[in-house]
Amino acid sequence: MQYLPLFARILGASTSTASPTNSGSGHGKWIVGQIVKTTSGLVQGHPASNATGVSEYLGIPYALPPVGSLRFQPPIKYHGHDTINGTNFNRVTDISKGYGCIQSNISSSDAHFPDDLIKSYGITEAGLRILVEETNPGIKFSEDCLSLNVWTKPEVGEKSKAVLVWVHGGSYVSGSSALSMYNGQFFAAQEDVVIVSINYRLTIFGFPGNPLSSPNLGLLDQRMAVEWVRDNIAAFGGDPSRITLFGESAGGISVDHYSYAWRHDPIVHALVPMSGLASSLGLRTKELGEELWFNASEAVGCGGQNTSVVEVYKCMMTKPAEDIVKGLVNTIDGPISLPYSPTVDNIIVFANYNGLPSATLPMVVGCTDFEGGLFRVFVPKGAPDGFWAHESQIQFVCPAAVRANISVQAGNPTWRYRYMGVFPNLILSTNPQSGAYHSGELPPLFDTVAQDLIASTPEEIAIGNYMRGAWAAFAKDPVHGLERYEDGWPRYSVDKPSLIRIGYENRTRANLVNGNYYDDGC
Repeated sequence: MQYLPLFARILGASTSTASPTNSGSGHGKWIVGQIVKTTSGLVQGHPASNATGVSEYLGIPYALPPVGSLRFQPPIKYHGHDTINGTNFNRVTDISKGYGCIQSNISSSDAHFPDDLIKSYGITEAGLRILVEETNPGIKFSEDCLSLNVWTKPEVGEKSKAVLVWVHGGSYVSGSSALSMYNGQFFAAQEDVVIVSINYRLTIFGFPGNPLSSPNLGLLDQRMAVEWVRDNIAAFGGDPSRITLFGESAGGISVDHYSYAWRHDPIVHALVPMSGLASSLGLRTKELGEELWFNASEAVGCGGQNTSVVEVYKCMMTKPAEDIVKGLVNTIDGPISLPYSPTVDNIIVFANYNGLPSATLPMVVGCTDFEGGLFRVFVPKGAPDGFWAHESQIQFVCPAAVRANISVQAGNPTWRYRYMGVFPNLILSTNPQSGAYHSGELPPLFDTVAQDLIASTPEEIAIGNYMRGAWAAFAKDPVHGLERYEDGWPRYSVDKPSLIRIGYENRTRANLVNGNYYDDGC
């Protein structure tokens, strides 16, 4: 069995009728859910379901639907004047339906997690729910998906709030801003920040390998979403001069790629790549991207590598999306690591990052204590002892160490963390224990841990509050905010106590060790 590819393949998880306004900056004037004027049109929101005073705006189109002649092409900005019903992720209107982007399989068993793996690993009821969520249950999908969501509370707190823009993960083949895990209402309510989450094209639609187009459409989508935030967030009470881009897994990789691709005009003012960096799992070459493109085209009857590229392209434009994705490579049990993912074009994604300058921005970078605790349960047992710990080290810990050092050497304020919390309602497996696994910090961070099976412990709640507060402090003041947060977060240094252990032994305050404490083998 080829263990490394198996590990790598997974990375890649009541309305108001108020008058329109251009600004949410006036305390006492903001009506929860009021209509907001944007470049996309007038957006009607509503009160968030479980966070008092938070206005929720869902499924706002930031780009034209990438359908018809726009399929497999770079995004084009959406400009509108009509009223957008932003009260549901899956609106049934003619103006962007807020769907999740078309996905392809994480594994061949996406529809049903295998019973043999459940029994073999002792996967818990809560764990099974978390694993199923990786395949986006109950979310509707469409090519018409380039939308974003905003949660804000302008009637209190700062008149112009710091903004956090979330980029979801999912191995670049799954995930959606509509996942309940990423709901931003609690973050916005508790930390006096504006939360934005975005969709971007996935799988072959976001990373096609089409010789006649950019191979990195999904990354271009992300950039256009950030441009929309810059141009419109002030109308929601946000501060366009304080935008932080944060993401996890494929989202973290995307944040890091963004810092290099748009280093001369980053728009954002701070970066938080979580459990994923440009150097984490290697890069898809142009040649491999084209091979996968022609494999897909041949599977749907559009010809292969020996057919005219123009004829293949014209044919692929006519095929239903669901037919195209049927023949795509599975991310886990296929032969290729991250088959549909950022591809070297030396414009947005570069063949060699050694010595390449990135945007000069403050950064928080880190990973979980045992990333492999998630990946392990997707494959039958059989790896040698220590394999998953080793792969966690090579694919996550060491890249974080390298990236933190690069950021420090560039003179950027830099912090490094390691998330270590383990709680009963988030345990994936018991044989062996899943530990603080890949993506395990996200429900506490967004305060979206399901409570119906097992209630959160007081320590879990406190650690979630602590982490959320830290991310908000950084967004509000990327240079000094963390130094002033709670007991103070020292800037990262290899040989000084500066690596922040969040949830160490489930303690409710961060614990410090030397920056290189976990970097054996790096």
